[in-house]
Amino acid sequence: MTKSAPVSARRDLADAPLLVAARGGTPRHTPVWFMRQAGRSLPEYRQLREGVPMLQACLTPELISEITLQPVRRHGVDAAILFSDIVLPLYAAGIGLDIVPGTGPVVSNPVRTAADVATLPSLDPAQVSPVADAVGLLVHELGRTPLIGFAGAPFTLASYLVEGGPSRNHERTKALMHSDPRTWHALLDKLASTTLEFLRLQVAAGVDAIQLFDSWAGALSQRDYREFVLPHSQRIFTGVAEMSDLPKIHFGVGTGELLGAMRAAGADVVGVDWRVPLDEAAARLHAAEPSWGAPVVQGNLDPAVLFAGWDAVEREVRRILGEGKAAGGHIFNLGHGVLPTTEPEVLTGIVELVHTASEQQ
Repeated sequence: MTKSAPVSARRDLADAPLLVAARGGTPRHTPVWFMRQAGRSLPEYRQLREGVPMLQACLTPELISEITLQPVRRHGVDAAILFSDIVLPLYAAGIGLDIVPGTGPVVSNPVRTAADVATLPSLDPAQVSPVADAVGLLVHELGRTPLIGFAGAPFTLASYLVEGGPSRNHERTKALMHSDPRTWHALLDKLASTTLEFLRLQVAAGVDAIQLFDSWAGALSQRDYREFVLPHSQRIFTGVAEMSDLPKIHFGVGTGELLGAMRAAGADVVGVDWRVPLDEAAARLHAAEPSWGAPVVQGNLDPAVLFAGWDAVEREVRRILGEGKAAGGHIFNLGHGVLPTTEPEVLTGIVELVHTASEQQ
């Protein structure tokens, strides 16, 4: 089996638009990629995945590599993102869970007590070695296209574990947080260790940037985020930074009130969903801590707009490109993931439009 590339053998992609923008430089065009671009809307992905459970696919190097490459070939995006799932390291470590179609991650034995937390298994890097093998395959196939690695943030992983699956209100999660802070912090400490181990493996294997998904952090107030979540996410970003200076992206849904705190965790780039215009997001980020300098933002086209016809899509893309100029750097993306019934041709058209429009500006 192909071995993953060591950090010392990392590709020289200093002029790649995504990496230039992420570091606050001026790329030759605004870079663009899409969250959940690896699959979902692509017929070739559905054909490849037929009969293969999600978590099995995420531990098969050849499948990971091919699925990651598909949107790069089809759309010409400026970055590939590793095909995986945020709950994969939990599953690989031995936590009983499954991804149920139409529902999402379902945990067989929810974690709700100090005893539950104490018995959570730690992640051994060998348990996710197929992911490193897939990165090794990809860095040889991607040429000049950067590869983004990713993982789930401790709060979002904790929500799945405590609730037992997806939740609208996160009531059990918040109840544990407020009623038993010691157990809560012990849980997030364990999850931060798992996430950091998973990201370190990806960095060592050769990814060119990482993104930490805190999908459900928007359910929290800023006070609760800073007290109960920020220290654990900060530990992850610090751990990655100690290993490599590659760009670090932080994203959550509905986190307009948390943008400054999410940047404070150690992110170089803050993802913004469609609810907050990018110029307003840049202003909020700068106001949170002016000494950090001009913020770099990622986003933020509403995924639902992709169903509104090309005239509406083009109008929104151009608006977002204009608003992104207010930031210290802009990576074009959706405000959340690609919806499964999105026409692939629309995504290809957006990539072409972003490239040509930003080159002309």
